[in-house]
Amino acid sequence: MAHPSLPVNRAALLAGTAAVLGLLTACGNGGTASPPQHVSGTAAPASGEPSGGTAASASTAPGDGAAQGRTAPGPSPATTRAGGTTASTGTGTSGGAVGRCHTSQLKASVGRNDPGAGQENFPVVLTNVSGHTCTVRGYPGAAFVDAAGKQLGPDPKREAGTPTTVTLKPGRSAWAGLTFSNPGVSGAKTATPAALIVTPPDERDHLTVPWKAGPVPVGGNASSVFLTVLSPGTAP
Repeated sequence: MAHPSLPVNRAALLAGTAAVLGLLTACGNGGTASPPQHVSGTAAPASGEPSGGTAASASTAPGDGAAQGRTAPGPSPATTRAGGTTASTGTGTSGGAVGRCHTSQLKASVGRNDPGAGQENFPVVLTNVSGHTCTVRGYPGAAFVDAAGKQLGPDPKREAGTPTTVTLKPGRSAWAGLTFSNPGVSGAKTATPAALIVTPPDERDHLTVPWKAGPVPVGGNASSVFLTVLSPGTAP
């Protein structure tokens, strides 16, 4: 028997084997043999990245959460607090907010008597001796005391008046009137104080001023002492 067909059978067998291997190779690549699609963007896909990647992953630099569908983080709490502190501090400085005068910022004194119609009238003066501007408003507190610090007579009464805020730059003053009837005219019981203690508005600590103006009424008829609201300056 002649054998001319043997080479033909081998060729057919080899061709069939190659076809089967090709089919298996296509299945291992995800079931498609189509070439990778080109994706536009500023960054190329990383080496070895499978074909068919999304545009976001190909065109965005690694670590950009916003482009990958995540919400971009806001400012850190430290940054927010710092901004708030700066704003608050800037507002306080540029807005010119001025606080009230504290006792430690003031000096008290008693001005010259300006008598009239049986009345004794003294200006009680508060002067800003600090290096900062501050304010006073309303009535000061006051009381006559003896050498031992014991109060003489009742607390002064307040005369009717409209309180206003008085701004005191360093060295500036405000005054309140201290008024009482002349004891020689009123017949009130008297005492001679060693000092007048003065308490600035809204403060607890007081200032002490030596009293050198003689007897004051401390009891009996017409013994009341009156104070007025603070006004700018050192005297009427």
